[in-house]
Amino acid sequence: MADQDNLKPNGSAYTLSQISQYLSYVGLDESYHPSSSPVLDLAYLITIFQAQLTSFPYENLSIHYNPVHSILLDPQILFNKLITTPKRGRGGYCMELSIFFSHILRALGFSQIHYSGARNRNRTDGVPQGNYNGYVHLVNIVTLPNTAGPQYVLDIGFGGDGPTFPLPLTEHTIHHNSIGTQEIRYTRDWLPDQRFRDESKGALKHWIYEYRNSPDRDWNSYYAFVPEHEFTELDFENLNVYLSECKRNHQTYTILVIRFLRGEGSQKIGGKVMMVQGEVKQNLGGRTELVKVCKTEEERTEMLKELFGIVLTEEEKEAIRGWASELRGE
Repeated sequence: MADQDNLKPNGSAYTLSQISQYLSYVGLDESYHPSSSPVLDLAYLITIFQAQLTSFPYENLSIHYNPVHSILLDPQILFNKLITTPKRGRGGYCMELSIFFSHILRALGFSQIHYSGARNRNRTDGVPQGNYNGYVHLVNIVTLPNTAGPQYVLDIGFGGDGPTFPLPLTEHTIHHNSIGTQEIRYTRDWLPDQRFRDESKGALKHWIYEYRNSPDRDWNSYYAFVPEHEFTELDFENLNVYLSECKRNHQTYTILVIRFLRGEGSQKIGGKVMMVQGEVKQNLGGRTELVKVCKTEEERTEMLKELFGIVLTEEEKEAIRGWASELRGE
C-alpha cells in the first residue's frame, strides 16, 4: 500500500498520498481518490474544478509580502505553499494555480492534458481594450478519458471574470457564469496584428474568451490562445520572471486578491470577494459592492484575514515596507 501511495501517475509531480492530502484540504472525500476508481466524467471534473476554485484564491501576495519578492513555480514548492504548511488560506497567481492544478489532475487520472499560453488585453476603466499583449496567462486543456466529446479549457487562475467551471472548447456557445447575470463564451478569429493567415499553410486562428455582464450588454474580448500550440513549464518559468519581477508589469506594484465563495446545495459558487491594492469589493450573487478602502498596511492585512481567510506571518508583513504597493496611510 505504501508503494501505491508513492506512485506519481501520468507524469504528475504528486503522489497518491499527496492527492489524499489535497482532497481533504478542498473538502472532498476519498471516493474522489484514484484508489476508489471514480468515473472521470464531466461531473467529476466540474466538482474538482469548483472545489479547487473555492479553496485557493487568485492572489499575487508572494510578490509583495515576501522578503525576496519573487515567485517559484516548482510543483513541490507550490504544494507546500498551498497544502502542507499550516492552513493560512494561501493561493497564487495564474501560473502557480494552473501548474499546481495540472499536476493534481494528472495524478487523479486525467492523462490527456496540456498547457496553452494566452494573450490578455489590458483593462481601461474596468473593460479590456486595445491590442492583445504577449503571453502573460496560462490555461489547461483537457480531454475526458474514453470520450469523443470536446476538449475542455480549465482556467483556474484568471480572477474575478474567469470561468467558474470547465469551459468546452466550442464556438459561440453562451454559458451563464454562476454569479449574477454574467455570460461567457468562446469565439474564434484572427488577432488584429496577426499577419500569417493562410490556413492552407498551417495558419491558426485564436480562440478568444469573451464575457458580458448581462444579456443586454456588449461582449468584451479578454484573452486569446491557440490550443494546438502547447507550452511547457519551462516556457512559463521565463514568463514568470517577467510577470513577478519586472517593475513595468502591474503585478509588481498592484496587490490583487480574488476569492470565490463556496455555495450551498446545487449552487456551487456563492459569490466572490476581491481586493485591488486597498479597495475591497464583494459580489454575493447580485451587484458588486464596495466593502472597504484600506489606507494602511494594518487595515489591509486585517481585511485579508477577516474577509479572505489569508493569514500572513510577521516576516511577510514586514517585507512590503518600502515596496511600491505598500499602503502608507496617505
